[in-house]
Amino acid sequence: MTGDRQQGPDDTRVITSRRRVLAAAALAPVLTAASPGTARALPTGTTGPGHGRLVKPAPTDLDHWAGVAKALGRSGSMLRGTTYHTSFPRRDLLVVSDGVVVTPGLALGTHVAFVRYADGSTMTMGDVVVTEDELQHVIDAWQAHGIEQTALHKHLLAQTPDLWWAHVHGHGHDAVALARGLRAGFDRTGTPPAVTPERSAPVDLDTARMEAALGAKGSVDDGLYKIVFMRRETVTDGHLILPSGLGSTSAFNFQPLGGGRAALSGDCAMLADEVPHVLKALRHGGIKLVELHNHHLSEDPRLFFTHFWAVDDGVRLARALRRAVDATNVVPSG
Repeated sequence: MTGDRQQGPDDTRVITSRRRVLAAAALAPVLTAASPGTARALPTGTTGPGHGRLVKPAPTDLDHWAGVAKALGRSGSMLRGTTYHTSFPRRDLLVVSDGVVVTPGLALGTHVAFVRYADGSTMTMGDVVVTEDELQHVIDAWQAHGIEQTALHKHLLAQTPDLWWAHVHGHGHDAVALARGLRAGFDRTGTPPAVTPERSAPVDLDTARMEAALGAKGSVDDGLYKIVFMRRETVTDGHLILPSGLGSTSAFNFQPLGGGRAALSGDCAMLADEVPHVLKALRHGGIKLVELHNHHLSEDPRLFFTHFWAVDDGVRLARALRRAVDATNVVPSG
């Protein structure tokens, strides 16, 4: 057409050069914020894409959370000096999966955590067990109180009754209001009142050999044997730095079945490039995969979680899990 001319070699070089300049300008904030090898953990006080200024957790004690405990209707405990944790085991449910009667501690434990931040705000997150009949009513109650849902998934394969696990999240300057919002959802479920925990008794498992296989110490709690690993990275949720171990753990629960056998219900936290290696390791060990999903909406680095199940000799299970652990960047929590 009139006025048009053909593009020559010089024009191509100019266009290519402009593209490179624009690409470099777009990447500059990312490259400034993090050097190779540390791109997933922004330093405190800096800004990063989608984060703004990062805020650290503030140390607290049980007295600080008295109002939250009252609103939730039960007491909690402190973890690592920053995280207030409360559990709501579903002791009201008789759940059977793969022919195993599932105890509350194995896979029926609702957990919520609260963290106070240096800017005076409070963040809460949790994992809540609900029956299929309860699910929509619980979600409606949370949404009416500003409590967000960040995941909805399964921990078990075919089970009776049908159960779901909902991850919840809230952030604000009134911790008690957040607790009341959570409680509004819990009150739509059959979650029973708290009971005094019984003294832990030895479990019928070869825990010494299991610990040797996994390279980590475990603990006995509510008749179960548990081993937990934490991600090495600093994980952020938006502009909030998560305390070590919060929302980023790999947890393995073993329910003794007699004769050294156990039912395993586990959860593994992974980066995207670790996922295929972990899933292959689990299946290689005869462990059944249940879910692959996210627990958060705005975490950095992006984390994926797989839930899995198996019934076998406890030591064999631990050896199979070791391959999955070795494929992830974690350390024992103890």
